[in-house]
Amino acid sequence: MTDTSATLATELIERREAINRELSRNGVRFGIYKDGTYEDRLFPFDPIPRIIPSNEFDELERGLKQRVNALNAFLRDVYGEKRIVADGVIPAEYIYTSEGYLPQVNGVTPPGGVYAHIAGEDLVQDQDGHWWVLEDNLRVPSGASYPLFARDIERRLTPHLFRDLHLRDNRDYPRLLRKSMDFVSAEGLSVILTPGRYNSAFFEHAYLAEKTGAVLAFPEDLEVVENKLYLRDYAGNRHRVGVVYRRLSDEYLDPFVFNPDSVIGVPGLLNAYRAGNVAIVNAPGNGVADDKAIYYFVPKMIEYYLGEEPILHNAPTYLPIYDEDRQVILDRLDELVIKDVAEAGGYGVVFGSALDEEQRKELAERIVAEPRRFIAQEVIDFKDIDVVDPVTGQHSSRKCDLRAFVLTGKNTHVWYSGLTRYSSKPGEMIVNSSQGGGFKDTWVLADEQSDKAVRPFSILDDRSAPIHARSEALVTSSKADNLYWLGRYTERAYTTITQFLPFYDRVMDTDVEAFRPFAQALDLPVDFQDFDVFIDSFLYDKVNPNSVLSAVVAAFNNAVILRPELTSHLLQFVELAMNRVMKSADSPDNRDDIYTHRDVTDNLLAFWGGLENLAVDPTIKAFVFIGKYVERVGLYTRLGVSTADLLPPLRKLGTYASILAGLPVPRELSDGVTWLIDKLPGRGYGDVAEKMQQVYDQMGPYIVAEQINGLMDAAGAPIRPQSRVL
Repeated sequence: MTDTSATLATELIERREAINRELSRNGVRFGIYKDGTYEDRLFPFDPIPRIIPSNEFDELERGLKQRVNALNAFLRDVYGEKRIVADGVIPAEYIYTSEGYLPQVNGVTPPGGVYAHIAGEDLVQDQDGHWWVLEDNLRVPSGASYPLFARDIERRLTPHLFRDLHLRDNRDYPRLLRKSMDFVSAEGLSVILTPGRYNSAFFEHAYLAEKTGAVLAFPEDLEVVENKLYLRDYAGNRHRVGVVYRRLSDEYLDPFVFNPDSVIGVPGLLNAYRAGNVAIVNAPGNGVADDKAIYYFVPKMIEYYLGEEPILHNAPTYLPIYDEDRQVILDRLDELVIKDVAEAGGYGVVFGSALDEEQRKELAERIVAEPRRFIAQEVIDFKDIDVVDPVTGQHSSRKCDLRAFVLTGKNTHVWYSGLTRYSSKPGEMIVNSSQGGGFKDTWVLADEQSDKAVRPFSILDDRSAPIHARSEALVTSSKADNLYWLGRYTERAYTTITQFLPFYDRVMDTDVEAFRPFAQALDLPVDFQDFDVFIDSFLYDKVNPNSVLSAVVAAFNNAVILRPELTSHLLQFVELAMNRVMKSADSPDNRDDIYTHRDVTDNLLAFWGGLENLAVDPTIKAFVFIGKYVERVGLYTRLGVSTADLLPPLRKLGTYASILAGLPVPRELSDGVTWLIDKLPGRGYGDVAEKMQQVYDQMGPYIVAEQINGLMDAAGAPIRPQSRVL
């Protein structure tokens, strides 16, 4: 580590609170399912970076390219001629009994001939500095977005130090990913397919869509017609898709071919892929190459396909299928780590030393009975790395690994960074994110004479997304709903807070019953025993769908789907508003601080102002602001405001409605406007109803009989937007 890099690392430690605050306000999350419950939590970040010297990374780069090129060659072979099996290098049963081997794609060569477009190679470094490959992840490896995002924060917090540090730039990842996708694209749009909001890595799905310009799509947004894949917009128009970066497992991809119960797949997708009409990144069937048992044979693949000696080595591994290896495993069970090849994410890993005699005996019997199911490895005493204890602020040693990312298109590239994961507890060997581990940035130093530190930079390279990915034509029906309800819920939170304050003041001025007319006007319960109980429920009740907290959470749940359209910069204001209310709800000391809610309304104002200034298609803005002003008119008329006070929101509503003139109108939006028009005369606002009818007539008839809002519950079922009558 150079003096400059050490200085910078020290300064980042001093700024850890600022870094974590930025990560929090931008929603850098990694979800975890625990005991059947989904917990959407912030991904723990440690400010002390892992620093890899230039020459050391150069060697890793050569070895990683070699390894991934051999794995791609293996996949082409095993789904083609199967020479490696015929020549006896890998036993046939290890191929055909692998859960990752898919006979459904046998004989299929994907567009561009690339199978593993994105490889996540997990490595550890032992006490002597030697690097070992622990796993090859070739299906849906995740994690690149986290150090990518963290580096942006670090760079802006300490710009003067980053100017002095000769560090390889990690901002290339979205460009390399997009190049790989474009190289294999059959014809049409680039799409990132997410199973839904409650996938553990949803932040990454949305963020990479934002940075690459690909369209973030849900399964219901896609359909296959005549063996071609299309994205449907909210009007029902089809747009040809050329490449899908899928973020769901093979078994859920296509219910016609794999799991018929899958509700997150795209029926017919595999037929389109087999016909060569769409590329799938990564290719279906890659699981046969990252099977933990096939891992044993990767050094042999390198020799077989490339005619080279492996640069990087596996951890010493034993296969129970071989008599000699099986005997070693049984004799040394208390010294080895045993892995179940069917498990992932740190599950199914057993350290023999942690078992008692009876448990080791039971495990030995299972290994003998099911030798294909297990591998055994030497326990590598890999390096500890310092982290800052979030409670004490003191340094603490933890085990860590490195996930390096290798991207393949026309050429193979190793990203100049990586995800360093560390264990949640001192001495713990499992570092997987799904097991509660945290992450660090990974700095790759550049040689002083190298050109790898900074590439030629154009302002156009750093746009959040190309213009074509922000066309109104690509607003799907799910996102049209999200946009509309985002407007409704942000306005609901804003207006109920601002209109509540005068009632609050009257209560403070001894008119203790003043809150009851306010509650009655909004159809809220009025039978609270006193004002304090009412305000607690109105502001903070997580169960009450009419509370401010519920409105802000609902706004966020709609907004988070829209990161590629709104950008991370704008989304953070909705996140800040939600976090502010939730913090007050969880802290009795803050519940009485009414200025807390000034921050909430300020954040919502910043969001609306930023959206108005955002360079996106006007249709996107129209959906949000029509929702906003429909909600405002509805709330104002319930509260009995004057017609004069209704004229500004009505004019705004007319302005945004004119944008949709001649375009289809989503049903959710149309239903909201017409329902309110019907209700207004009964509230004494017949003239306002006439003006709203004129606004509605500007927009034209709706189409789209039914829409889904893109939110999925933990079981994968669609969730309708939470609503409250106007």
